[in-house]
Amino acid sequence: MVVKPDTVVGWHRTGFRCYWRFLSRRRPARPKINTELCHLIRSMASENPTWGAPRIHGELLKLGFQISESTVSRYLAQWGSPRESGQRWLTFLKNHREAIAAMDSFTVPTATFRVLTASLATAVAKSCTSTSARIPPVPGLCSNGEKPSQRIVHPSI
Repeated sequence: MVVKPDTVVGWHRTGFRCYWRFLSRRRPARPKINTELCHLIRSMASENPTWGAPRIHGELLKLGFQISESTVSRYLAQWGSPRESGQRWLTFLKNHREAIAAMDSFTVPTATFRVLTASLATAVAKSCTSTSARIPPVPGLCSNGEKPSQRIVHPSI
């Protein structure tokens, strides 16, 4: 069989065209969620900035929507992280300052070469002059500008 070179080049072009058409064909995928659900996810995320994808997914399941957590995560990621406007560390400290306490142990060498071991415990109160706190608050978290004092709770020699 004798063919022209143009025929062989045409066969190659047709073969490559079929090959790339096969690779770029539409594959079956999950259907996209409807716009109502998309807006609901967005409104839940904006109204509750501390909620992440697991919490929003749980709420949607309670409402009767069948959606996976990864889908919720994907849609949250499209709009940016909702946690950026959520609770920060300083907000957490202010909200839980009544239950926060800090403790530290340290040694103090004296001039007579004795070593004193001391423990320091501090608690965070609503204000620096709070009389309800038995132990003074942590420095730097006072809102009225006063400097709290620290006292050694249990020194041992």
